[in-house]
Amino acid sequence: MANLKTLQLPTDVEPMQSFSPLEAGRYEVIITDSELKDTKAGTGQYLQFTFEVVGEKSTGRKLWSRLNLANPNKTAEEIAHRELAAICQATKVEYPPEDSENLHNIVLFVDVVQEKNPVNDSMTNRIKGYAPAELFEPAAKAPPKAAPAAPARPWAKK
Repeated sequence: MANLKTLQLPTDVEPMQSFSPLEAGRYEVIITDSELKDTKAGTGQYLQFTFEVVGEKSTGRKLWSRLNLANPNKTAEEIAHRELAAICQATKVEYPPEDSENLHNIVLFVDVVQEKNPVNDSMTNRIKGYAPAELFEPAAKAPPKAAPAAPARPWAKK
């Protein structure tokens, strides 16, 4: 048994969130962090983005995406450049951005799927697409159309 009173633990701590994957679907997000990292093999670099859900469902949850911007596998590199271009298009930032921080704190939508992690067979999330926020904002309501005039009846008196 451990006496925790001697540690003077804080009383205003928020409980840890669940690490279960998000349901597949479209989420309103912002990029809160980005970092260029070396690959484990040391043969390239990837840009890791941290996305935070800001929409009504799952607010505060995090998603990550890794873009292999410099990689010996040219297909992986091409996919990463196309994904970065899609993020730039969704955030209205010119491609290629001078700094990944230029993409931070801009609302966009991501399409999320669930996939099985090959390392431990658990389910995980993957971002499959990006779209600008205005594509999904409710359109301003148009004024109601007037009912069409009834067609003239040929037998009616003029």
